Amino acid sequence: MYAIAFDLGTTTLAASLFERTTGRRLAMVGSLNPQREYGADVVSRLDAAVHDPSAAAAMTTLICNELARLGQAVLQQSGVGMQTVRLAALAGNPAMQHLLLGWPVESLARPPFRPRQTAGLTIAAAELDWTFCEQVYLFPQPGGFVGGDTVAFLFGCAAAQPVAPALYLDMGTNGEMVLDDGVTLWATSAAAGPAFEGGNLACGMAALSGAICGVTLDGDRLRIETIGNSRPRGVCGSAVIQLVAALRRDGIIDRSGRLLAAAEVESNLATRIVDQGEGLAFVLYRDAQGQVFVSQNDIRQLQLAKGAVRAGLEVLLERARIRCDALQDLILTGSFGAVLEPEALKTVGIFSEEMVEKCRFVREGALAGVEQLLSQVNGIPSVEQLAARFRVIPLSGTPLFEQKFLEQIDFPA
Repeated sequence: MYAIAFDLGTTTLAASLFERTTGRRLAMVGSLNPQREYGADVVSRLDAAVHDPSAAAAMTTLICNELARLGQAVLQQSGVGMQTVRLAALAGNPAMQHLLLGWPVESLARPPFRPRQTAGLTIAAAELDWTFCEQVYLFPQPGGFVGGDTVAFLFGCAAAQPVAPALYLDMGTNGEMVLDDGVTLWATSAAAGPAFEGGNLACGMAALSGAICGVTLDGDRLRIETIGNSRPRGVCGSAVIQLVAALRRDGIIDRSGRLLAAAEVESNLATRIVDQGEGLAFVLYRDAQGQVFVSQNDIRQLQLAKGAVRAGLEVLLERARIRCDALQDLILTGSFGAVLEPEALKTVGIFSEEMVEKCRFVREGALAGVEQLLSQVNGIPSVEQLAARFRVIPLSGTPLFEQKFLEQIDFPA
């Protein structure tokens, strides 16, 4: 028998088809979340849904249809008939799951930001107008903006047996993070924005074919890597972080985040710094059809995102009364496009030296957790037990978070 797993991200979506008995993945597809026309982040979409019922209904239709398309795509890609798929499971943050189900979102749009239901939910696929399976399980939503994707991420990591105290970080649009002290799962979500996933960037794109996913600087020579080895069409989050880290190490970006003008750069990299009219930019690739670049504003977006994530981490550590150097494990995931080197994360200021030494990367953390649930006989009860250990810490309006955020905007010296 087969099952379909979905990762319902704010910026990107992913679906996979696999055999439940063996856990073998047969197909995987991804796409951008079509709700982005109503805002790049959760807050914008919630605001649109609260003030305009037709916008809420449109977002529900958009996401239901797109997930249905992805479900059909993995079946077609693998040659498996839909009559062999009975169950699908899905994980997303509370706002995404509410909009998928067509639930009112007022309780999420205003303090204390509570989801309508925290427990997991099993519904008939027909309620979503899906014909490729019979039932759909939606992951629990612990509270606030900490949702099913975070629960799925931790559930999928359980097999690796992390040692507490352990820190889990999903560097997506919401920047969800969990600190496990061995008993309680201290969790929060920082509004990082879509920069880590390539959103809201001048040439940004999701981790799809043609996206520049890796950047290496060797002296004044630049090497790029694209997904699928295709012609570069844009840049995803991993490449932006790697580029900014490299330019910061070479002094081409100063501590405040300013990209130096070409006249201030002595190496041949100066030829890649151009004025785009609205500010300077660093060109990664150019040909007769156009160019792919990272702009000064893109660097600022990354600064805001990394500042929010690092500040959130600092708040969690303080609330749990755990020192950073006491962490035994740090597990990172996100839709970057490539595995990120911990050293780059230290250079831009997301991790400290202690964190770098403990860090390991998990690809497709939420999607892997959904697959893990579907491959276990007692998967759903186990997930519900895990979700019951969460204690959500809100950051909105917290003076400590605001203080830490301002401290973390600049890059490290």
